[in-house]
Amino acid sequence: MYNKKFAQINRAPYTMETIAKTWKIGGSLVVTIPKAVVEEESLQENQLIEIDIHKLPKSGFGLFKGIGPFTSESEFRGQLDE
Repeated sequence: MYNKKFAQINRAPYTMETIAKTWKIGGSLVVTIPKAVVEEESLQENQLIEIDIHKLPKSGFGLFKGIGPFTSESEFRGQLDE
């Protein structure tokens, strides 16, 4: 359950990021913290940690907004002497 009290705690001056996959147990989603992160941060069981969640895009579609569609001209641009 989300608790606003914990959201107000000052953040550490550093962060460590990793990518993890969720899976379902009962009605909850579970994420495993990789061993390398546990060792680097010296994490212990029952320790309070802060987790910042961002969903990753499923594909690269939409990453380059505003670039416009590719055309037959753009396919050969820079490859042929004019």
